[in-house]
Amino acid sequence: MLRGGKELWFAFLTCVLITGAYGVVVFLTKTIPAASDLFGHTIGIIGFILMLLTETLYSLRKRSKSASWGRMSTWLQFHIFMGLVGPYMVLLHTSWKFNGLAGATTLLTFIIVFSGFIGRYIYTRIPRTMDGLEIEGTLSQEALKRARQLMSLWHTVHIPIGVALFISAFIHMGAALYYATFLK
Repeated sequence: MLRGGKELWFAFLTCVLITGAYGVVVFLTKTIPAASDLFGHTIGIIGFILMLLTETLYSLRKRSKSASWGRMSTWLQFHIFMGLVGPYMVLLHTSWKFNGLAGATTLLTFIIVFSGFIGRYIYTRIPRTMDGLEIEGTLSQEALKRARQLMSLWHTVHIPIGVALFISAFIHMGAALYYATFLK
């Protein structure tokens, strides 16, 4: 589970396809798409929805012990895939401008993605079944205890940053709607 990294390859290939579409828009318009243009808005909205879906659906599945919505390993792969593709689309939405609240939101996005790579690395060090349950006795108890402590520490950092990211993103969207739409 997660040892092969197929979710990383799928995310990479999807980002290559998205980059191709972005390149076509740049070629046709002879300019970088503005965040407020139709393409810029569309890619930002889709990226944010992917990020929101990955967070909410994975968290719901993880906390529902009796749910039979598929294996946890599959949901984690989904979480990683969407957690890479969504932020990449949001990055393209920025038009390479990182000012104010939007810039802070982008920074939080980079931090959460980087943190996700660290969490994935720690997670793969703990032997698990296909359903994501830890397998006891395959590592020395001390190494397993250390990995669990690292994972716990990682969660105490990753989750609050994710909450801050979504709060910042919602404020950004509200401000964008207010200033760009409602005041016109």
